[in-house]
Amino acid sequence: MERVLLVGANLNDGEDYRTSLEELGALAKACDMEVAGSICQTLETVHKAFYIGTGKVEEVKNLALECDADVIIFDNSLSPMQLRNLQERLEKPILDRSALILEIFADRARSREAKLQVETARLQYMLPRLVGLHAALSRQGGTSGALSNRGAGEKKLELDRRVLERRLTELRRELKEVSGERETQRKRRAKSGVPRVALVGYTNAGKSTLLNAMLDLYGGEEGEGTEKEKHVFEKDMLFATLDTTVRRIEPEGHHAFLLSDTVGFIHKLPHHLVDAFRSTLEEAKEADLLIQVVDYSDPHYREQIAVTNRTLKELDTAGIPMLYVYNKADLVSQDALPRHFGAEENRIEGLPVVAKTSGGSDGDVIYLSAKKRIGMGELLALIEEKLAGGYVECSLLIPYADGRAVSYLNENAVVYETEYAEEGVRMRVNCKKADYGYYEKYLER
Repeated sequence: MERVLLVGANLNDGEDYRTSLEELGALAKACDMEVAGSICQTLETVHKAFYIGTGKVEEVKNLALECDADVIIFDNSLSPMQLRNLQERLEKPILDRSALILEIFADRARSREAKLQVETARLQYMLPRLVGLHAALSRQGGTSGALSNRGAGEKKLELDRRVLERRLTELRRELKEVSGERETQRKRRAKSGVPRVALVGYTNAGKSTLLNAMLDLYGGEEGEGTEKEKHVFEKDMLFATLDTTVRRIEPEGHHAFLLSDTVGFIHKLPHHLVDAFRSTLEEAKEADLLIQVVDYSDPHYREQIAVTNRTLKELDTAGIPMLYVYNKADLVSQDALPRHFGAEENRIEGLPVVAKTSGGSDGDVIYLSAKKRIGMGELLALIEEKLAGGYVECSLLIPYADGRAVSYLNENAVVYETEYAEEGVRMRVNCKKADYGYYEKYLER
């Protein structure tokens, strides 16, 4: 296991550099690295050549030797020049926050689309940083401008750049094909009329755990064993899952909906990584309802909400209703939980499950524990309430000649009553507005 030294900078820009450095340590652990130590410098502005001051560079070098660090990781993105200069001065492998996140993504990618997206992001990151990778080779071999007269390092640099650019072109073509397939699937789901709900939020907030909980409780018949096969990987670590997963939730006596689990967000997420995963994140953009899962046990959960909202703004999700799920509320002291939301009988195991908020959030808030399955029924009711605008309750009298309509409504609507009368099948249902318009001719006046 590699030992790493973390290097941060306090730029007095309002951000908590200590929290950011702690998160960097968690990222390192997620990449199977051991944190050997950390060091930070307070700066008015970053040093153009080394990011940190030249004196601090020597301090970092000595500390890296003292704690026997194999790699030095900086808590910000480094420019190509800064990376090259630090590499030469510190004489150890250097990573910045972006490169570390890319390493994690490369290790966790499972689907073909995720692998293509991660490789695209990595090559986009590497391309401007090729200079300095071949410092051991000579750069210039003559005075002529001809490539044949250049030094070995110059030739290698040109060849590497061409290889990367060629590979990027191939990747973009493949991604375009895969994105087209995903768009086709998305249009097919939209055409079905089944509401789409997307889980979004900070990494490790519990999105996958929540999806699995919904599958266990509302995904199918108990004892079939099929829902376990539909489960997504869940683990208490940053970026445990990258692939967007869509599952059909079919609660008995309620409308079915599609629930998607999207990649988590994080502070200082590289822009080229957001761009590479844009097609995957389109699931959030096309949703009828967004559920932002928040780790309520994290003392910095408000900052994490702000990071998620900024990223969603970049994806242009304005106008989509938002429901805030304050997960892991069972890990919070009872004194930290709000007391003014509802009566005691509305609580489950002491948690004020459903609450309306008029504070900094735009939607409803629900406190729950996905791992302990506390508050899941209340969450389902809140989801249905949010999606209710697309449904109509009505009574229909369908002639026996149109048995297809009866079959369709049994599969795609919530049927409250069914009566086989002499004139036809009398049904009281809650159906989609589009279906109501189609079957309005059977409406009982």
